[in-house]
Amino acid sequence: MEYKLLNNGVKMPVLGYGVYQVDPAECERCVSDAIAAGYRSIDTAQAYANESGVGNAVKKSGISRSEFFITTKVWITNAGEKAAAQSIEKSLKELRTDYIDLLLIHQPFGDYYGTYRAMEKAYKDGKVRAIGVSNFYPDRLLDLNNFCEVKPAVNQVETHIFQQQKAAHAIMEKYGIAHESWGPFAEGRKDFFTNETVKKVGEKYGKSVAQTALRFLIQSGVIVIPKSVRRERMEENLNVFDFKLSPEDMSTLSALDEGESAFFSHYDPATVEWFMSIVNAQMGRA
Repeated sequence: MEYKLLNNGVKMPVLGYGVYQVDPAECERCVSDAIAAGYRSIDTAQAYANESGVGNAVKKSGISRSEFFITTKVWITNAGEKAAAQSIEKSLKELRTDYIDLLLIHQPFGDYYGTYRAMEKAYKDGKVRAIGVSNFYPDRLLDLNNFCEVKPAVNQVETHIFQQQKAAHAIMEKYGIAHESWGPFAEGRKDFFTNETVKKVGEKYGKSVAQTALRFLIQSGVIVIPKSVRRERMEENLNVFDFKLSPEDMSTLSALDEGESAFFSHYDPATVEWFMSIVNAQMGRA
């Protein structure tokens, strides 16, 4: 495993296991399989409703808690200092742990300044080892970074070969914020797994499209958290540390960047309305 040294001195594995869209009923089994395959970094969120599955799998593994790196995220419905603080305590219980390794604001909506203050307090109280954000575009990231006390250690954003976030990555590097990817396979969109360019590059190293894409991101300084519910895929995704892409192949893959989301833009009012409709439904609003 390779590690990224965060801006507060905490070491974070550059590859972890993500449980987005993993059925809560299946999460414990999936995380247990991932642990058996060799994963020690697990990424979950309050909104995924599967924190307990992660906590149970880690607890039952028999492996020391200190060997794991657990990430979770505060959801929009828990925005604000008081609500966020309460949600952090609930996450600790769900995860069956005394501390969270990395705690992120999930989306840049609601009173996320209040949320961040609650996270800063949890950090100072030793309940969290590092704090950061998710889905923050450069403008909001720079704003928060300027006015907070504890600087964000990580920003988790959509990043894959078709959306490499080059401009955002440069900003994160400038301010010492680690760049983490969600959706490193673009969830299979844009014929991701059959892309001929990635396939040809991977064949040079005897690697799959998935492995080649992950290696590209890691060598680009991006932390990755691929997700699969199949043990063989988990093992395949983890097996990316025995080769290194050449500068020429890195350049070839870099040229695939389209600079646009494969999903949505947080700048698009329609996207914001969609998020607000979800939040309003969750909060029982009309």
